[in-house]
Amino acid sequence: MKIDDVIQTTFKSPQQKALVNIRYTSNYLNNIQNNFMSDFDLSMPQFNILRILRGAKKEINVNTVKAKMIDKSPNTTRLMDKLVSKGLIKRSHCEEDRRVVYIEITKSGLKLLDQIDHKINESTIFPDNLSDDEAELLSSLLDKVREGL
Repeated sequence: MKIDDVIQTTFKSPQQKALVNIRYTSNYLNNIQNNFMSDFDLSMPQFNILRILRGAKKEINVNTVKAKMIDKSPNTTRLMDKLVSKGLIKRSHCEEDRRVVYIEITKSGLKLLDQIDHKINESTIFPDNLSDDEAELLSSLLDKVREGL
C-alpha cells in the first residue's frame, strides 16, 4: 500500500513524502523486529549489543560498544546490566584504570545468537519482495540521504 493511502494525505513535495515514508517504514519494521525479539526475551538494543560483542571476538570496553550501537541510547549501561543478569554477557574492570569497564559475550550469549540467527533465516522480519539489487539500491539511497545531512 502506498504511503499516501496509508496515512491518507497529500505531500507538499517528493522529499516530504520520502521522509514520512522512511519514518513510517522504520516504525513498521521496528514493531516487527521487536515482536520477533520478544520470543527471546530481548529488546533490539540488547540484541545489537550481543551482535557487537560477538563480532569483537574478545572483550571490549563499554564506550566502544556505545559507539557501535545502531540506536544511540543513554541507557546502554542499564541494557548491559540486564544482559549480565541474564548471563549473556560478563563485565570486568581494567586493572590499570578501574573506571574502564570491559564487556564480553558469554557462551550462553553466543548460543542465544545462534538460535536467533537460525530463526531469522526461517522468518520474514524483512520483506522478501525485494531482489538483492533492489535491497542494495535501497541501502545506497539511504546512505545518500544521511550523507546529505
